[in-house]
Amino acid sequence: MATTKGKVQTVLGLVEPASLGVTMMHEHMHLDFNVAFIPPEGKYAHKADCDFTLENSGWIRQNPYASRQNVTFCDAAVDAAMRDELRTYRENGGGAVVEVTNYGIGRDAALLAAYSRDTAVTIVTGTGFYQHMFQLESDLALTVEEMHDRALKDITDGCPEAPLVKAGVIGEVGSGWPIHDFERRAIQAAALGQQATGCPVNFHPGRDPAAAPEVLRIFQEAGGDVSNCIMSHLDRSIQTAEGLSEFAKIGSYLEFDLFGIETSHYTLAPHVDMPSDAQRIQRIKHLVEDGYEDRVVISHDIHTKHRLVSKQGPESSKKSPYLRKQIS
Repeated sequence: MATTKGKVQTVLGLVEPASLGVTMMHEHMHLDFNVAFIPPEGKYAHKADCDFTLENSGWIRQNPYASRQNVTFCDAAVDAAMRDELRTYRENGGGAVVEVTNYGIGRDAALLAAYSRDTAVTIVTGTGFYQHMFQLESDLALTVEEMHDRALKDITDGCPEAPLVKAGVIGEVGSGWPIHDFERRAIQAAALGQQATGCPVNFHPGRDPAAAPEVLRIFQEAGGDVSNCIMSHLDRSIQTAEGLSEFAKIGSYLEFDLFGIETSHYTLAPHVDMPSDAQRIQRIKHLVEDGYEDRVVISHDIHTKHRLVSKQGPESSKKSPYLRKQIS
């Protein structure tokens, strides 16, 4: 891996880190998330297959996983919108996107390469395994070594669906709470992959304050370097200033990646109060004041249709300079 040291592996080849510019660190452009569909009940049952109309937009925004159309993020409608989304991002100062779709949720590395060529946005694609409930039955029995081998080939040789495209990040490696045995093996395999390649790792933790530290404990015990990994979704995982400061001591990058989602609670974990963007900024300011300015990364984790500009979602590409101004 000597030829890749100090470089960024994108879907169109190696580039210098300085060429990236403003980078969204956790996004999806093609994602099979239908397993997350939660059928609405009672008086809202009829909205399961509702269209994106003005009448339905508020309900979909507050119940994003109860709309079958909304969680289908791998169809022609998404493909038609994505190039426009990326061009808007580019026009407003965006340079690169880390696209962390991987095994279990429908990565399409060839499509990402086409998006990058068509829009001049630099894209990095991921490898590794998402949560166990999204996996093929045949993959659930994979050993740590078999998981590692598959990711290693994606990084060094190319992805099976696009042999000329190599992965540049291991992630998002997904786990729930408590951590499933398959997910534990995936975390351990990520550590082996990082050791072999120096590739950074991105983790999706379970929806409990204890989940993120436990993921890093398993990762470290398997030989992983926490200073070269990112813990995603901290906006919904650790919600106190004290808890964030304590977690930051472990040494990973700290990702706040749900900017633009402002709902009363987190639909996939109703006991979690979803912070507003203003609260996210305050939490980042707290970490900056604690000395972790160089360990914080941000994104939007767009993975449902209602957050696309074409579906009346926020013009997310314009948030980046705003956030830099507020945090500085």
